[in-house]
Amino acid sequence: MGNAGTGARDRDTEGRARNARPRDGLGRPLPYGASGVERQPEGVVRTPEETVTEAQALLDAGKPFHAHEVFEDAWKSGPEAERTLWRGLAQLAVGLTHSARGNVTGGARLLRRGAGAVEEWAAGSGERSPYGMDVEGLARWARELAGRVEGGAGTVTAGTEAPRLRGAR
Repeated sequence: MGNAGTGARDRDTEGRARNARPRDGLGRPLPYGASGVERQPEGVVRTPEETVTEAQALLDAGKPFHAHEVFEDAWKSGPEAERTLWRGLAQLAVGLTHSARGNVTGGARLLRRGAGAVEEWAAGSGERSPYGMDVEGLARWARELAGRVEGGAGTVTAGTEAPRLRGAR
């Protein structure tokens, strides 16, 4: 499958496959040439505080797919001891993405998986509030949203349902 009819494959500078198609606010691919939402650059190294602040802004803007990419950068570039935390946060963002796309099963599964990961990290590290984040509140939010989605709440609005990483709204 080519891009923009050229027959060329989308590749990054290291030759890895990339999909350069524009995307909507929930990360769904749009046709080539369509006006989409600017993608998050990959591989950006941020401080943990910058990661939380940027991810929260994206969540609040109804862009959980993009927040997931910010968490993924932290997961891949951060210290080994924090990878489970950042991976869990990325899973929460992807769970919200799938829920907003109407994928009930995938959304609920990822929300619960992310909740388990952040709780596992907190239990293992003894840290209940990393970088000011409310780990217990995030896990509670994720499980509650998963239950509502599975209970027939229908498609959720990502910006409305977005969690507060650092506590109540």
